[in-house]
Amino acid sequence: MRRWAFEEKGLAATEFSLLFPILMTLMVGVFDMGYGIVAAQKTIRSSQVIADLVARHKTITQDEINEAISGGELALSPFDTSGFGYDVISIEFDESGEVDMPVLWRETSGMGASDAVFSSLAGLGGPGDGLIIVQVRYEYEPMFGGYLFGTMNFSEIAFQRPRSSSSIPLAGAEEGA
Repeated sequence: MRRWAFEEKGLAATEFSLLFPILMTLMVGVFDMGYGIVAAQKTIRSSQVIADLVARHKTITQDEINEAISGGELALSPFDTSGFGYDVISIEFDESGEVDMPVLWRETSGMGASDAVFSSLAGLGGPGDGLIIVQVRYEYEPMFGGYLFGTMNFSEIAFQRPRSSSSIPLAGAEEGA
């Protein structure tokens, strides 16, 4: 029994077997966190791409809106876009600088339409100015840590002024529809 207590031949293997699960957990966590940070950055970029592509038009068609949204989805590459949602809104401020309701047009998919963003528009436009608001939501499922932490939800709001006109109405739609 005394000989066993002072034996050192299997000590390295024992230490390795105790530390290996901890080191693997740390490595996998760093990997998932790194991809989570990239997914958050791509969510921000996606909202900016959609807003920029919409802001280029004087009037916009449904096909052009769909192309802008496809551009936003491409900004998420190489991530899976099944957890991608958006709310694109074109508004115009009235003579007092308040949001003229109803909005000029709105396109929403993959998330609920929220009017909470309208409370944060003070000072973003003057009378007759337009504004494009893009809200993007992305649900990222970590590759390894999903069973521990679940889905990571990212959201971003982008504001963009129209480039070529004061506001961007939907082509073929009646004013305020």
